[in-house]
Amino acid sequence: MTRESSASPLIFGGDAPSPRAALPVLPPLALYIHIPWCVRKCPYCDFNSHTASPVLPEEEYVDALLADLDQDLHAVYGRELSSIFFGGGTPSLFSAESLGRLLKGVAQRIPFSSDIEITLEANPGTFEQDKFVAYRKLGINRLSIGIQSFQQEKLEALGRIHNGDEAVRAAGMARQAGFDNFNLDLMHGLPNQSLDDALADLRTAIALKPTHLSWYQLTLEPNTVFWNQPPTLPEDDTLWDIQEAGQALLAEHGYAQYEVSAYALPGRPARHNLNYWSFGDFIGIGAGAHGKLSHPDGRIIRTWKTRLPKDYLNPAKRFQAGEKALTNDEMPFEFLMNALRLTEGVESRLYPERTAMTLESLAEGRREAEQSGLLQVEPSRLVATERGQLFLNDLLQKFLT
Repeated sequence: MTRESSASPLIFGGDAPSPRAALPVLPPLALYIHIPWCVRKCPYCDFNSHTASPVLPEEEYVDALLADLDQDLHAVYGRELSSIFFGGGTPSLFSAESLGRLLKGVAQRIPFSSDIEITLEANPGTFEQDKFVAYRKLGINRLSIGIQSFQQEKLEALGRIHNGDEAVRAAGMARQAGFDNFNLDLMHGLPNQSLDDALADLRTAIALKPTHLSWYQLTLEPNTVFWNQPPTLPEDDTLWDIQEAGQALLAEHGYAQYEVSAYALPGRPARHNLNYWSFGDFIGIGAGAHGKLSHPDGRIIRTWKTRLPKDYLNPAKRFQAGEKALTNDEMPFEFLMNALRLTEGVESRLYPERTAMTLESLAEGRREAEQSGLLQVEPSRLVATERGQLFLNDLLQKFLT
């Protein structure tokens, strides 16, 4: 799975939501489809991914995904999909036939917008030219390719199954297959990485002319091999130098930073992820998928599905593992933990539109954040200062009750 589609963790329980006003208009609707298998689990990965068996249960899993979607349809009738994202795992392990049947089934249930963005995550070790030509013919119009690094030593340290040459060829094959819109997923702060190493990776990526780059620092997450057996990572001073020099290099080549770890050419930000960050709605289907759906009466419900593939495929078990209605006290933090990741933030009016809460509910936290130099003093927008972007957790703490 690439970092591009990662979502915030959800928690069980919580108080019952207080009554809220009706939403003036429902937000855009997206669909996230989780395919949990990959060739090999990487030691840094904390996503819900599982090593694939020699034969994947593609037909059974597509059947389950459509049945899962059927159970969510009651909340989205009359709306259309603005984007679809296949995440994982490695969705490109599935055949074009299986993904085609799935997309056809989705289209029969929910209408697609005329300019829908459909993204598929893929890893270089799974690239086959004919397969990706077939994906493009299905209507998949964007790829997110998990590169992480082009240097063999770094790829081996990260447990990746591809080499640097395969990574370069993957971008070329994507273009030849008809994808004129694709993301490259790249990490920095890798084991024993120098400033020169990091910039060399970035220059190689830029030379491949992707429309979008997800460039983010490796972090050690609980429940991973790296958490229990930490590698030697660069010192803080080196990490800072990499961040500053890398951002300057990306800007020099026309890649504007529009989110904490996302850079795009003009007009090419990831629409699916922009919907996440602007508190849009999304259905989540598949093992471990999360969703968030708004209702006309003002209720906003987060859901999560059964994590283990064997349980998800078990007819005796429910697809949905839990749900949580957001309370009024939680709403400021829930909205801003996404919106403030955007370098330009969002218009202030979006908060009442998406939450059915008044701007006054943000007033105390907003005042403290502005006085701390973490939030810009800009009545018409909610946007972090440069310092606020660097200390985003500190900024968000101002809105926790």
